[in-house]
Amino acid sequence: MRKERVVVGLDVGTTKVVALVGNVIDGTIEVIGLGKAESHGLEKGVVVDIGRTKASIRKALEEAENMADIKISSVYVGIAGKHIASINNSGTVSINRPDRVITEDDIRRVVETAQAIQLPVASEMIHIIPRQYIVDGQDGIIDPVGMRGARLEVDVHIVTGSTTAVHNLVRCVEDLGVAIEQIVLEPIASSLAVLSSAEKELGVILMDIGGGTTDISVFRGGDIWFSKVIPIAGEHITNDITVGLQTPIEEAELIKKQAGTALVESVAEDDKIEVATIGGDDKRMVSRKKLAMIIEPRVEELLDLGMQEVEDAGYRDLVPAGLVLTGGASLLDGIPKFAHQRYSVSVRRGKIPQGIHGLRDIVESPIYATSIGLLRYAVETKDFKKTLYDRKQSSLINKLFSWFNRFFRG
Repeated sequence: MRKERVVVGLDVGTTKVVALVGNVIDGTIEVIGLGKAESHGLEKGVVVDIGRTKASIRKALEEAENMADIKISSVYVGIAGKHIASINNSGTVSINRPDRVITEDDIRRVVETAQAIQLPVASEMIHIIPRQYIVDGQDGIIDPVGMRGARLEVDVHIVTGSTTAVHNLVRCVEDLGVAIEQIVLEPIASSLAVLSSAEKELGVILMDIGGGTTDISVFRGGDIWFSKVIPIAGEHITNDITVGLQTPIEEAELIKKQAGTALVESVAEDDKIEVATIGGDDKRMVSRKKLAMIIEPRVEELLDLGMQEVEDAGYRDLVPAGLVLTGGASLLDGIPKFAHQRYSVSVRRGKIPQGIHGLRDIVESPIYATSIGLLRYAVETKDFKKTLYDRKQSSLINKLFSWFNRFFRG
């Protein structure tokens, strides 16, 4: 019998809000609705004006509903922002029963011991993701249920966020009469959309360059090992163009997309572009090389900050699969080549994977990687929904574990 259901991913970003509706048929996602709105009321991924943020979310949801011809009742919401942090920890429990057979309850116990850490004031856990289990010293175990042992250990990756930031995002959605299935860290969602199992197994850096923030994550051995959000992204490049060329912000964004490049060396000396002036209807001709000389240093700063975070965490030499770029700003001309030349690693833009159908000409862009990833996340967690706490008991904490190991090892 064919299994069919509808899931919705909601990406609330600094510059845009995207609602994506997927019809899931036997595990295959068909995109049937897309809603997109300019984002207002957020600063670097954090809600600073609830009213304006709600209005942006409402517009995106209504557009998606109209296209899909459905009423949206619940969503999977992506979260990012400068308040996000992560830490790796471990936990250990003894198996004292006579048969020594490890059960689901033992998994819950060991993960609970691993999450027993002191969080910064006004912070809460968003994800607790087991990277591996260890039974009597044998490591690298994906699912220890049914195995025999006297000692069970787990290594986990814990993602935390500001309680205020999480609560405000939840309020913006729930005030619209829409329930939140789960809150998902955006780098995790994006990884489900653009990374292959082989890349995650070998070791890879994912850099999701959005409007207000850049999300960095490292995957190794099939699991997420590191995550970080830095408050520099595409809008900072746009702002630099506005100042450098003395042009309105809207014009700067358009110029960036149409004529911008991260490689000064690739632009001819006589290449010119037409630029509008601030406060007038006049146009003037500007060297495209000058534009590139504004963009390249900001791209260099952004990528250097991201790669330095990876270096400081100790993973710089553990990512043979290189660097994958996604997010709207990754479409800027010359970024992959610039990054390859600067860091001597393989670099590519993320592409939407196979198994996604419907409206593909719209959603295959890296701009929609997080939204597509939220749909894939919804599919996986529906099939393997094992959480430490039911959302009704802890509405803001979605602590997932065994399904994640299965997917990322897959």
